[in-house]
Amino acid sequence: MNRRELLAGAAAMAAAVTAGNAMAQAQKQEHKHDHKHDHSGPSKRNKALVKSSGECVEAGQACLHHCLVLMGQGDKSLAACSMSASDLVAACSALQQLASAESPYLVEMAKVAMKICEDCEKECKKPEVAKHEECRACGEACAACYKECKKIVG
Repeated sequence: MNRRELLAGAAAMAAAVTAGNAMAQAQKQEHKHDHKHDHSGPSKRNKALVKSSGECVEAGQACLHHCLVLMGQGDKSLAACSMSASDLVAACSALQQLASAESPYLVEMAKVAMKICEDCEKECKKPEVAKHEECRACGEACAACYKECKKIVG
């Protein structure tokens, strides 16, 4: 590519950006109405569930990583814990998204997540697993998320 082509491409890109900004500004001015939109972000109604499911994902990821490291070193006692934590991360990630979006499927997902949280907490409480801090923290996060799901499910 020579300098002329480079400059032509840069000029075309600058024109496109300027045109896009002008269109956005025009659309913004056109959108002035007397009604209000709620652009406040995630659900305020499900705030506690969004928070607890997020904490469950975080704790589950830490637990899963810890289990994988130890299993890689030959400790097979954490195999069931790692599988449970993997399910937990998947379910609570979906739960957090649905709660944040106030999805009509939230109650159904909360029921599934409750079962997964309950099973994961049981796994984390087993003596050979509970001696690991990451696993204990995961179990505690599971219990908290279970309680928040219960509030949604009723």
